[in-house]
Amino acid sequence: MSFSYPILPGGHLLAIEGLEAPHIAALLDLAESYALLNRQGKTQRDLLRGRTLINLFFEDSTRTRTSFEIAGKRLGADVINMSVSNSSVNKGETLLDTASTLNAMNTDLLVVRHGQSGAPALLAQKVSAAVINAGDGTHEHPTQALLDALTIRRHKGDLRNLVVAICGDISHSRVARSNIHLLSAMGAEVRLVAPPTLLPAEVGRLGVSVFHDMRKGLAGADVVMMLRLQRERMAAGGLVPSAREFFRFYGLDAEKLSFAKPDSIVMHPGPMNRGIEIDSAIADHPTRSVIGEQVEMGVALRMAVLDVLARGLRRNG
Repeated sequence: MSFSYPILPGGHLLAIEGLEAPHIAALLDLAESYALLNRQGKTQRDLLRGRTLINLFFEDSTRTRTSFEIAGKRLGADVINMSVSNSSVNKGETLLDTASTLNAMNTDLLVVRHGQSGAPALLAQKVSAAVINAGDGTHEHPTQALLDALTIRRHKGDLRNLVVAICGDISHSRVARSNIHLLSAMGAEVRLVAPPTLLPAEVGRLGVSVFHDMRKGLAGADVVMMLRLQRERMAAGGLVPSAREFFRFYGLDAEKLSFAKPDSIVMHPGPMNRGIEIDSAIADHPTRSVIGEQVEMGVALRMAVLDVLARGLRRNG
């Protein structure tokens, strides 16, 4: 597939905010072609031959790191997973020192996950590699939103005019922020469903509808997107009641899901806290849950991102 315009301006993928709808749609189209090739067992193993992809994860995430590793290898890249917990970063090396080291290694593609918002953007200013944000603080997780959009589009055909309810720990979720930007750009109606303590302070500026009652928030929804309760990011106590009480009011079960459309789909970025955010019967539902498909589409979407960034590398020498 060819592109007549740059779909990732600047040669990096640091955020969804700022990407235009045609750019997003073109990237999803390319990812769809990779999804079909993957299911047929066909890959373009020479596309990134001779290129080096480094997964630099300052936070654990087996699912995202493995997805990028598989995507890179299917395209023929040399993939290196840097174990930050055992690296010199924990011995006092700064992020800028790390950037200098990566430049010396002639890295082509750099996937970064970091606990501080803005860290991938800082690295993008200091390295010659194309940088992909794999999640930074509570800022964004762009490839997760893109793979979510790809999954939704495969089931619903179009993102325009869909009602998408994003439920749970909105305040600490970079996945939620990226999805809000993407879904709004593509013409969907976004609802946030959460207790007041788990909503971000800037929620009034996000252009979304807010609900504190799951049944009202899910009424007529086409997509129900559950989020992980991120207790490790909660500096203050008392933001949520007990796990049992949270599930009672905000956990997705069959009774609450019955308020959404009969053909609605259920999503979760993982890892799931079963019995807290979602009932196992819903998470494993054979027709309503697309959680497994999200993982599959993650590989295809990340192959598309690496493909597009590699085009830019070729143009730049």
